[in-house]
Amino acid sequence: TDRKFSNAAWLTSGALPRLLTVLDCEGEEARAVGGAVRNALLGVPVLEVDVATTAVPDEVVKRVTAAGFKAVPTGIEHGTVTVVIDKHPFEVTSLRKDVETFGRHAKVEFGRDWRADAERRDFTINALSVTRDGTVYDYAGGLDDLADRRVRFIGDPAKRIEEDYLRILRFFRFHAAYGAGHPDATGLAACIAARKGLDQLSRERVRIELLKLLVAPHATATLAVMAHAGLLLLVLGGVPYLADFENVAKVEAAIGMTPDAVRRLGALGVVIAEDAERLWQKLRLTNNEHERLASMAEGWRRISPAFGDSAAKALLYRLNAQHFTDHALLGWARSP
Repeated sequence: TDRKFSNAAWLTSGALPRLLTVLDCEGEEARAVGGAVRNALLGVPVLEVDVATTAVPDEVVKRVTAAGFKAVPTGIEHGTVTVVIDKHPFEVTSLRKDVETFGRHAKVEFGRDWRADAERRDFTINALSVTRDGTVYDYAGGLDDLADRRVRFIGDPAKRIEEDYLRILRFFRFHAAYGAGHPDATGLAACIAARKGLDQLSRERVRIELLKLLVAPHATATLAVMAHAGLLLLVLGGVPYLADFENVAKVEAAIGMTPDAVRRLGALGVVIAEDAERLWQKLRLTNNEHERLASMAEGWRRISPAFGDSAAKALLYRLNAQHFTDHALLGWARSP
């Protein structure tokens, strides 16, 4: 360790210190791990906090229940218990060591070794942990990678990806969110080499990763790298329109709108009706997401500033606000 938080509100106030107090005593240790530590070090909002502990799941349940918290056995066979304190959920996971790996479904044994637990995670920047006194532990070089804004696999990238092929998409998603410059060359090469593994993933998991990637700060540059590597074609099942994507992102920024993942997906992949149907199937989109893409496919060409107020209002009434906005912004992004 060479970092320490002092008076970090996310660590010292609210429900988290109460949870750590219960788990981090009487021969057991508990720390906040992963994304919360990464975000806090980067100075970006900490939205949810995961906790790791040396205590086995049954002991976690016993302790938190005795403290009056609610324990939900969400993934207890993998060592994860969701603890709810004042309606605030925390994922608490017992330290693990992999015995044998079958894709996502590794046979798990619980351990007490923080380094071994860190080394089974995906990227160095996600393997940091912090004790309740604010001491940061880094077993994989994550602090240096955070400083350099570099997303790097822990250990052998090919092995990490083979454990779960979704890590290909996570590599790009985290680079788009936290990286700078070109993605880590070794990681990128491993993702390209393992690309066939994307076919094995459930469409729901691919959808979740892709939609997160599309609204990340460096989405445009990252998608360009994916397209160049031949990976974006595999994910979308069709041609990506990178210039349209970039234009929609610029339009959103110009008018101060929050980035919208579905609208950006429309810009990236939908020009005609068949595109919307293909993406619906390929990514198993929700009905609402599919309706928005289908509406964009049908209407982005037809909307025009020349309509004037009354025609625009009639269209707004017919479409609803969200679909109208989708048409207008996509039409704008694709106009000369």
